[in-house]
Amino acid sequence: MARSIGRRELLQAAAAAALLTGCTPSPGPTPSPTAGNSDAPKATFTFATPAPPIGLDPAVIDELESWRIARQVLESLVTTDPETGAPAPALATSWTQSSDQLSYTFTLRQNVTFHDGTPFNAAAVKANFDRWFNFSPAFRAANPPLPFTAVFKAHADAPTLSVFKGCDVVNDHQVKITLTQPLTGFLQALTTAGFAISSPAALAAGTADVIDQTSAGTKISRYAQHPVGTGPFRFRDWTADRVTLESSPTYWGNRGQIATLIFVAFDQPQARLQALVDGRIDGYDAVTLDNIETLVRKGLQVVRRDPFSVMYLGMNQSVPILQNEKVRLAIAMSINKDSVIRPYFLEDTKPASQFIPPKLSGFNQAGGFPSYDPEKAKRLLAEAGYKGEELKFYYPLNTTRLYLPSPEKVFGELSAQLTRLGLNLKPVPIAWSDGYLEKVTTAGDHAFHLLGRYGTFADPDDFLAPLFGAKGGEFGFFDAQLFSKIDRARGLPDGSDRTQAYQNINAQLGSTAPAVPIAFPISAVAVSNSVVNYPTSPVLNETFNRVTLRTS
Repeated sequence: MARSIGRRELLQAAAAAALLTGCTPSPGPTPSPTAGNSDAPKATFTFATPAPPIGLDPAVIDELESWRIARQVLESLVTTDPETGAPAPALATSWTQSSDQLSYTFTLRQNVTFHDGTPFNAAAVKANFDRWFNFSPAFRAANPPLPFTAVFKAHADAPTLSVFKGCDVVNDHQVKITLTQPLTGFLQALTTAGFAISSPAALAAGTADVIDQTSAGTKISRYAQHPVGTGPFRFRDWTADRVTLESSPTYWGNRGQIATLIFVAFDQPQARLQALVDGRIDGYDAVTLDNIETLVRKGLQVVRRDPFSVMYLGMNQSVPILQNEKVRLAIAMSINKDSVIRPYFLEDTKPASQFIPPKLSGFNQAGGFPSYDPEKAKRLLAEAGYKGEELKFYYPLNTTRLYLPSPEKVFGELSAQLTRLGLNLKPVPIAWSDGYLEKVTTAGDHAFHLLGRYGTFADPDDFLAPLFGAKGGEFGFFDAQLFSKIDRARGLPDGSDRTQAYQNINAQLGSTAPAVPIAFPISAVAVSNSVVNYPTSPVLNETFNRVTLRTS
């Protein structure tokens, strides 16, 4: 009788196979403006995602699948080094910081054009920063959370509250960005798709600030349906289930081997797996535990990413009973995280006792959130005076998120545990494509919800400021002291004081429990044997011009 292969053994085998194929890239020299353009790409590559994008204007739509595609079309001033994760040249070839840490001067790459033929220059960079800074209050209210707001706190209508002061043209190939106070993670933040540079002409033609279209239950602009940037791929079309891009013949860098890049959405993990096994796709993201054995037995490659996300149970203090700290702490103590993780997450996913992943400064080895203690949790809930009020628990359907591989199953386990605590839950399932993300991150009647934060740049501020740095509709709480601590920590220079500040913030979050961190998930990509190298990135900075394919 054949021996059954254990889950850990399977994933280790898959990881070893991926390592042997060289799926972690080494940084190379910065390409010259004409590098890689002599040999035109020829291949067609189809990649399956767990959900379609919501919109392709990354300055407005901060969502994993939207950013994945936007990164192929649009580029930022700065990117991430594939080995170290440190800021590296992209549309800016170099930069200098002033001695007072309040201004940065960027030297821009020359002889670069947008896909619509208009020039990339200092004026284009300024136009993008001016657009983000001048987003109106009505626009911001309709599109929370905006990447610019998360990093710079405020906009042109509240300049004294904003960390951003202005972007000025020095000359045609230099811009100077000025801040009102030091921001340690500034360069890291610029590596994200949220600060990618769009063609000003295309923004105007697509009325980018007029939200009059609908996608996945979310209002977007016409520009968000047809982005124009400087990236290795240019936009071709977007139909109901797929987005098609094509290699940009004018790209300044290495065009790679892929001429046509297709992103197709399969909302069920088994459908993605079968499509890869059948040869209908060349790779897919969001490998689930149920996929692993088939992938390994078929000899297909599984490429793991380092954990750089946190999955959590959200609690909304707009619901009166959840304003009671004892209730929230009781909920935190009632959750057996191992029972949630072991059956549904990839091997080596760890329980989370805080919101900062282990590899970032500020991670607190002591955690902060209370440990599993169901009996104490019941006593706390009784002390809080909970009378059986109905509490709505929102969870997504028909999707797999990199931080939440099996939403319905995770909901089932968590809801069972919370019911044993004594809560009266009303399940509220919502299809991801019906605007789940918008419904749980804006004001509403959701008492609980499932969501996660996938890190977009390597700084603890990227996790804490968007979630807990200001009052928002997702958690519905106001804590001026906490907001002030997060604001102070983000401006401290790297070092022991900053690390201690974030550890203290973690401890405060644990003692008040505005939400409950559940897991630091491992995510993985599966690719066919035609792929020699798939360059994974913990922050998902994965551009397909860097994918290497077999040539024979």
